[in-house]
Amino acid sequence: MSVNGMWVFGYGSLMWNPGFAVEERVVARLRGYARSFCMRSIHHRGTPQNPGLVLALDEAPGDHCDGIAFRVSPGHEEDTLAYLRERELISSAYLERRLHVDLADGRRVEALTFVVDPAHVQYCGGLALEEQAGIIARASGGRGPNTEYLHNTAAHLRKLGICDPDLEWLSARVRDILATGAK
Repeated sequence: MSVNGMWVFGYGSLMWNPGFAVEERVVARLRGYARSFCMRSIHHRGTPQNPGLVLALDEAPGDHCDGIAFRVSPGHEEDTLAYLRERELISSAYLERRLHVDLADGRRVEALTFVVDPAHVQYCGGLALEEQAGIIARASGGRGPNTEYLHNTAAHLRKLGICDPDLEWLSARVRDILATGAK
């Protein structure tokens, strides 16, 4: 934990549903990783029989991911760590890392970050956007429809002024698939 307290980097559902006590939230950039739907979800947004897709950070030298850095409310660090491990490490497809993120206000902090394990069976990097849209349109899991996850994340990125063309395309395409019943 840094002198400034415990920080957590959110790039997907943590942005709109952190689930822990937050003292401060700041738009932040993580370098060397890219956000993508590169992990099959068999618990939260899909099932083993009909996996959905969730966002993960895939190592990508020269790239970056913009999201939110959350400073955990003092005194809540241990509870937050336990909560996040239970939430994010449900199938061990994520790896827990402490990585430096650049905050929009110029500070640089070390943040707890969950990145994808490319050797895990749920890893599915490189799927075409059209294939991703088809999967997301039809999957649902313990935390609800995969579409909700996609649309909430895209909406929160827009609200923060963060441009993610792939998520915008996916959100529009999934709405079209559902409206037209396309396969």
